[in-house]
Amino acid sequence: MAVSQSDLAPAPVEPGTRRVEEPQEDFSYEIWNLPNSLTLLRIFLVPFLVVVLLTKFSGSEFVGLGIFLVAAITDFLDGYFARRFNKMTRLGALLDPIADKLLMSAAFISLVELDPKHVPAWMIVIIIGREFAVSGLRSIASQQGVTIAASPLGKTKMISQVVAISLLIVGHQLGEFRFVGKLALWVVMLFALVSGVDYFVKFSRAVLRPQSNSR
Repeated sequence: MAVSQSDLAPAPVEPGTRRVEEPQEDFSYEIWNLPNSLTLLRIFLVPFLVVVLLTKFSGSEFVGLGIFLVAAITDFLDGYFARRFNKMTRLGALLDPIADKLLMSAAFISLVELDPKHVPAWMIVIIIGREFAVSGLRSIASQQGVTIAASPLGKTKMISQVVAISLLIVGHQLGEFRFVGKLALWVVMLFALVSGVDYFVKFSRAVLRPQSNSR
């Protein structure tokens, strides 16, 4: 079937949004540059975190906390080095959110298994469900050639997750931290809900509303 030039023309982009560009970096270079190597390290640490947290040995919680914090620090460092040295790549944009979701999901699910009384499964379902919902909306927006800017609420949510998971891991060994950890978990769930609604509003303005106006 023949394709006309009009069929190949890019769809119009609404004001306030930007079209996804297709950089032309060499793929092997993308994998081994410093920011992407840090992202891959974060993914590599996930199974070790799960094994350590769910294996009973003396000091397992503190070893798990150390692994988790190292992985969380790489999330800051890969973004910093990517911006500092202009190493932002298509592969990095793909792997970074995957690594974040793997790390946080693995930590939260391990904590449900480790201490279900203080880490209720229903709260973790809401937190992780928000991540998958936003990822789905982001994929739909990307297919429409639109990138929705990250919200400051999302950054705050990430920090609150790191604090909550750290407190909950320590609280399993040191009971005095359990209440603070449970309180931090409620904060994480609140940020997850608020940032999820905020992202959906931005998605509807950038993707859904232009389509309804064109009819």
